[in-house]
Amino acid sequence: MEHEKETGYLEKPGTIRKLWIILYVICALTVVPEFFIRREPHEPHFGVDHYFGFYAILGFVACAVSILVAKAVGFVLKRKEDYYD
Repeated sequence: MEHEKETGYLEKPGTIRKLWIILYVICALTVVPEFFIRREPHEPHFGVDHYFGFYAILGFVACAVSILVAKAVGFVLKRKEDYYD
């Protein structure tokens, strides 16, 4: 009798699909208020903060950059498996 490894709740395909749907809904909800808010550019800024979806794009880019920086730092700090032996 073979023992199949039981997957956790977050590893099930149905759960993963639900999480992707939730992510898409949250991303859409961050852009919806842009239809109702009129933004005026601020003088000290570069003049791009009044474009549609600017803050959603800024948040996405900031998140992507932080992930890339974390991967680079992890690559630099990585040690061999037998480092403490």
